[in-house]
Amino acid sequence: MPLPRFYCPPPLPSGAALELPPEAARHAYRVLRLRVNDAVQVFDGEGNAFDGKIGEIGGKRVLLHELQTCMAEPGSSLRITLAQAMCSSEKMDWVVQKATELGAAEVQPVQTQRSVARLSPERAGKRTVHWRNVAIAACEQCGRDVLPQIRAPLEISDWLAQTREVAHAKFILLPEGSATLHKQPQPQGSVALLVGPEGGFSEDEIKMAHLAGFVPIRLGKRVLRTETAAMAGIAALQTLWGDFS
Repeated sequence: MPLPRFYCPPPLPSGAALELPPEAARHAYRVLRLRVNDAVQVFDGEGNAFDGKIGEIGGKRVLLHELQTCMAEPGSSLRITLAQAMCSSEKMDWVVQKATELGAAEVQPVQTQRSVARLSPERAGKRTVHWRNVAIAACEQCGRDVLPQIRAPLEISDWLAQTREVAHAKFILLPEGSATLHKQPQPQGSVALLVGPEGGFSEDEIKMAHLAGFVPIRLGKRVLRTETAAMAGIAALQTLWGDFS
């Protein structure tokens, strides 16, 4: 069985003992029901990880000892930025979770004309914190040691403007796209993947993406739901040029 894993904000201590953050301690004690001398792993989200054993455990305090540096998960050589059109809260949580598991380096929520969810600045800040916690839990589960960057939502026009001078490959998923991924040249290190909302992109948004250098890509002959398209797109990129190959 894989070791239970817990995220600890950096920096990880250089000494022989570590106290888990309160939320991780409660999870270890009340949910996982771990005991003294059980082996665990901690990581800081920046690529550093320790193996250790539980020395003390209670409802609010878990102390680890016998810490040893372990081999960190290297991550994908292909840096994937998923620009996901805002959708319902449940679907956005699912997208962030699965994008993290599949190795995306960054998730950028974007507001589009047909986005179901539109957030005020205050709510957007709270949702960004929530999505980061979703990504942390996904990293704990899947063995990933580097947290993806979870960005605050942007208007699609603002995000596209930021990408115009970027040299990496840029793809927009469209059912009517004229190209397929396997016929594209291999990206050199990074790629942006733009996925639309449930109702699809507007014509103006498609034109803006085209002017920003995005290549229209289709994924098969079927129309996919927004969350399905995002995961299929990341998996295809990882299979062609990332760590699935």
